[in-house]
Amino acid sequence: MMKPTRRARPRLPWAMVAVPAAAGVPAGILWWLLAPGGLNLITRDDALGTGTNPLVWLPRDLTLAGLLVFAGCLLAVFLTDKKRRDPQAALLMGLAGALFGAVLAWQAGLLSAQLWGPAVDASANASIAFSLRSLPVLLLWPAATAVSVFVLELMHLLGRKGNGRKDDGGPHRSHDIAVGPVK
Repeated sequence: MMKPTRRARPRLPWAMVAVPAAAGVPAGILWWLLAPGGLNLITRDDALGTGTNPLVWLPRDLTLAGLLVFAGCLLAVFLTDKKRRDPQAALLMGLAGALFGAVLAWQAGLLSAQLWGPAVDASANASIAFSLRSLPVLLLWPAATAVSVFVLELMHLLGRKGNGRKDDGGPHRSHDIAVGPVK
């Protein structure tokens, strides 16, 4: 009597969630180090060193935005690796990891300001303390990842069609190609 074979369920690429999420912590610390109102290593201008100056608030948010867009583009490079067994699952897990990473970056930046920054009296306005005024900035990491994956895949597709080989619309991955001619 034959035992029924159990079909192996595809394993989800949990590393695509864990790595971007963990990368959010150093990104948040870097945000606090670079941003005006934080340690202010970019401008080193004393006028932009404290949150009491409203001119600091937009550049502070834009600093995190730039870091998250860079992280999204970098994650897209790893997600477009052609050696993945299930690229769609990796993409979805990567986008979830990017969202978790963005939230962790935000919270790590706020914690860095509380631990290493000067005490701030934010009774007049909550934005005086190191904070993020525009929460939609947190969506930039997954958005940049999705757009970058789309562009990289499009470039790969156009590069394959433009190199003189005929594209028959058939399978393109090495493990999907049938051996021998199909009659």
